[in-house]
Amino acid sequence: MISKMVLKNFCKFESKTISFQRGLNVLVGNNGSGKSTVIEAINLCLTKRWNGGYFEQELSHHFITSTVADDYIDHIRAGENPIPPEIVIELYFDDDPALAMFKGTNNSLKEDAPGYRLRAGLDPDFNEEYQEFLSEPRQVATVPTEFYRIDWTTFAGQTVNPRLPKVRSSIIDASRIRLQSGADYHLQKIIRDTLDTKQRALLARSFRTHQEEFATNKSVKIINAAIVQSGEPITDKAFTLEIDTSGPNGWESALSPHLDRLPFSFSGSGEQQKLKILLALERKVDDYHVILIEEPENHLAFSNLNELVERIVDQSHGRQIIVATHSSFVVNKLGLDQLILLGDEAGTKLTQLPDATQDYFKKLPGYDTLRVVLAKKVALVEGPSDELVFQRAYFDRTGKRPIEDGVDVISVRGLSAKRFLDLAIPLHRRTVVLTDNDGDHEKKVDQRYASYTQYDFISVRTGQDDSYPTLEPQLFASNGLDRMNSLLGEEFQTEEKLLSYMANHKTDVAIALFDTNEDVTWPPYIEEAIDDLLK
Repeated sequence: MISKMVLKNFCKFESKTISFQRGLNVLVGNNGSGKSTVIEAINLCLTKRWNGGYFEQELSHHFITSTVADDYIDHIRAGENPIPPEIVIELYFDDDPALAMFKGTNNSLKEDAPGYRLRAGLDPDFNEEYQEFLSEPRQVATVPTEFYRIDWTTFAGQTVNPRLPKVRSSIIDASRIRLQSGADYHLQKIIRDTLDTKQRALLARSFRTHQEEFATNKSVKIINAAIVQSGEPITDKAFTLEIDTSGPNGWESALSPHLDRLPFSFSGSGEQQKLKILLALERKVDDYHVILIEEPENHLAFSNLNELVERIVDQSHGRQIIVATHSSFVVNKLGLDQLILLGDEAGTKLTQLPDATQDYFKKLPGYDTLRVVLAKKVALVEGPSDELVFQRAYFDRTGKRPIEDGVDVISVRGLSAKRFLDLAIPLHRRTVVLTDNDGDHEKKVDQRYASYTQYDFISVRTGQDDSYPTLEPQLFASNGLDRMNSLLGEEFQTEEKLLSYMANHKTDVAIALFDTNEDVTWPPYIEEAIDDLLK
């Protein structure tokens, strides 16, 4: 199994080491963080193929990290003679006796470990052409990858023999469906990998028998006789129509998988995605096999996604599965401890989450945990009304919505706020909790969150006057009877009647405050929360 990967000058990764674990690994990150790049890089290093083609034919200057390429060009234009940047992908495998032939120190970390190394760099045979290329520095606009060669070696220093692979991969991405004779190319490959040698031989023989029987069919004989009798002969040999049986694997292109007698290619995208993943999971584990899955949530309804995720979990024992996803549901069900965050905190893991929090999100996977993972800063509020009020208060202070500053305002039930804080701790995510004091701020707030406020990036804010236990009384305390009536368009004569109205119309009150053109005095604890987020 893959224990870690080193990337150098590959796409967005100038220099990155990412660790993996046995079983499940879940890659998450914002758009452009490199999830797909990691999946493709693993497959590339294991197969020397990119999008189905050999990397020699696919290689271009676009694969090189843009900042590295720009720096290289700047050095050339400054009159220097730099070596072109090389691309390196290294996969480090677990130290297993079965992989001893791949073990050595021919890797960038100089570790004595088994592994594969794929390198794209200047081919010495093109040194003369490269020097000519450098002779006109002002004409240089890209890295000359046409002078590169691809070295695919083991850490033992030997060229990888693709005919004897010990470590294989299946990559599944529903967004890239290529059809081959009516059946998906990737599905055909998975089927070939799923069947053992004897099963493939039996299928090929059965298919060949049916081909041969075609020529003996009565109707076919009549047609062939008619061909012989018609027109001028074109050869002195017997001319007949028969099925070509010369191909060694004719069944692979002629047979098409069907679902309920409907050709697979006519099935819905979700059904195709689901079947491809399940076929890969059912593959016999007779070698070291890594399954790479790109966004399994694509095209799948909730029930089908739930079934698929449970199958992924069940089948993850004894093999390695690496999943890239945007779905909080998928992350929660697979386990937050499997998560690998890409982006500014590339490689961050959540393996230290409390077991109770892990179980909580697995049992209630609908929580949008990825919002905490991917946000720059987080505000946790009690409910939708609190969210609207905080959004408006933040805008009044900064002239911007919170999300414009990278602040994600998340509505959570009071008891689940602690679960989200458990998630924020290993990420060192700036987080503020806005909560009701419920008539006893010392017991209901201070004591409840004492273990969290020891972190300087976490703060908990609540009203300090216990006689105003929730948001609505706090708003009243800050604005008074007349101002609140004006803000809400009401004419209540007493505090009791106004507070009763606000308590029974929480959403209406929040919307009115969110939309008002009048100035609002926000409770001190809300202003303090904004201060915390602006630090």
